[in-house]
Amino acid sequence: MSILCGLIGAGIQASRSPALHQAEARAQGLDLVYRLIDLDVLRVGLEALARLLQDAVREGYRGLNITFPCKQAVMPLLHDLSEEARAIGAVNTVVISAGRLTGHNTDGPGWAWGFRRALPDADVSRVVLLGAGGAGSACADAVLRLGARELVLFDREPERAAELAGRMNAIHGARCSAAADIAPALEGATGLIHATPTGMAKMPGMPLPEALLAPRLWVSEVVYVPLETQLLKSAKRAGCRIMDGGHMNVGQALGAFRLFTGREADPIRMDAHFRRLGA
Repeated sequence: MSILCGLIGAGIQASRSPALHQAEARAQGLDLVYRLIDLDVLRVGLEALARLLQDAVREGYRGLNITFPCKQAVMPLLHDLSEEARAIGAVNTVVISAGRLTGHNTDGPGWAWGFRRALPDADVSRVVLLGAGGAGSACADAVLRLGARELVLFDREPERAAELAGRMNAIHGARCSAAADIAPALEGATGLIHATPTGMAKMPGMPLPEALLAPRLWVSEVVYVPLETQLLKSAKRAGCRIMDGGHMNVGQALGAFRLFTGREADPIRMDAHFRRLGA
């Protein structure tokens, strides 16, 4: 009997999740089918989320990955949330069991897995995070758990950054603040995490002026299609050490695979497969 899984999000036709999960399942002798449920293809918005979840229960899905722009909107539609999902304030994985929907978040642990792999000795004393949405919340929680002494948040919606800073401080102590301007926020920073959709294939561009990048910064990107975003190209030109979005994508998939199948994925095999899928 097949394990049926899927991904709900907007503009997800280039997602590598189906290939990653299905290849790992085959390697373990499992029959796993992974479908894309694309809001853009269906020509629906967030108002369709409740119906799509009900459809997944009825059709026998074991679980769903959740991506932009649904990670926070899906939360009130679920029966329960994991501790990580509550702390992060976003859900990227839903497990379906006996008709009940439980939200998890593997983005934070996934980012941390990738960070330790790509930048094992990086200085996290003062980190700036661009984007206070679902991915940004996960990265904020993860980098604070990794020992960041100071985390500065910037978002085009200042109230979102302030809300996330308050939530993180309640969990981790007073180490997080919100900034009104990105330039002063980067003064003295050791690292930059970019967690907005800017740079995606359908949203090309730079999330900040290239002139603000400096060799002292490491730069972590969450966008993985394309794998080398304009930000990463600019960061390399500026002499920064970089972490592409593939690391977080593979890391979160490791956690999701465990939740969907009850088995551990092989991280080296899954990462190698991701890299073979191309830039």
